[in-house]
Amino acid sequence: MRKKLIVVAVVIIAAAGGAGAWFILSKPALPPGFAGVNGRLEAKQIDISTKYEGRIKEVLFDEGDTVEAGQIVARMDIEPLQAQLRNAEAKIREAEDNRRTALANVAVKKAEYSYSDKQYRRSKELVGRGAVSEQERDIDLANVQSNKAALLGAEAQAVRTQSAIDAATAEAERLKAEIADSVLKAPIRVRIQNRLAEPGEVLPAGGKVYSTIDLSNVYMYIFLPERVAGKVALGADARIVLDAAPDYPIRAIVSYVSPSAQFTPKTVETAEERHNLTFRVKLQLDKDRLRQYEPYVKTGIPGMGYVRLDGSAEWPPMLQNRPVPENLWQATGSHTSN
Repeated sequence: MRKKLIVVAVVIIAAAGGAGAWFILSKPALPPGFAGVNGRLEAKQIDISTKYEGRIKEVLFDEGDTVEAGQIVARMDIEPLQAQLRNAEAKIREAEDNRRTALANVAVKKAEYSYSDKQYRRSKELVGRGAVSEQERDIDLANVQSNKAALLGAEAQAVRTQSAIDAATAEAERLKAEIADSVLKAPIRVRIQNRLAEPGEVLPAGGKVYSTIDLSNVYMYIFLPERVAGKVALGADARIVLDAAPDYPIRAIVSYVSPSAQFTPKTVETAEERHNLTFRVKLQLDKDRLRQYEPYVKTGIPGMGYVRLDGSAEWPPMLQNRPVPENLWQATGSHTSN
């Protein structure tokens, strides 16, 4: 009985292997003018971080959520900053009161100086007629000089009060800017990859709250051999076929071709493979169609990248664009507004 079971198992394994080999070998080959190789989807990673140190008050999104540009994603505790702002605003009011007092004092000193100057001019004229003594004239001159010095001092004090207002205003504006920066917003449309902080945690300046991926900058790197890479032009038409959506090729373009060759980047390589030189080619996804495939935008998802080497060649049917049904999938994550 045991022998029969072993024979049956061997037959099943052989049949499965034969079916797999038939499936692989029966795949249609690419026509001339095209090249294809496997790769993994990648996206630009963006970290949302604090600008200043402080305690996290709210973290509004979870991993997998999609966030629109400008949407609030987290808030810092701003009570200490608000207290400092109230203090700065009080200093502004105090400095403004001091300035009004100083300007009033300037007006008084200016009037005293003007009166003493007129008195001195009369005395100076009357000295020639003998109506006023030279001593009285000298006393009036001393009063003019004293009042002029007092006026200059009052004007300097008024300038200092304006400087105090400017300093307190600058401090208040700095605190307002810091309070505004304590509300963390998504710079662009992104998906939350990792939630790195929780409410109550104290983060340093530059502390990461989220790691996200830019949903508008998605691409795949493929590695083409030397004999093929030389035929690839920048801007050439390309296709990406994800394993998760094999029936819906995504249009892409060649946005980068490495100027230098490198060994085939594999985790395990044989001695022969180490001698294979390849060129790294970047396939940038078309932004207009990217939203249709947004649920599959996950870094590391495998797929195939195809490049058209001959601009006049027609894409084979399996790689031609086809409309994506609206109900094919549901978007990943939430779009909660906060």
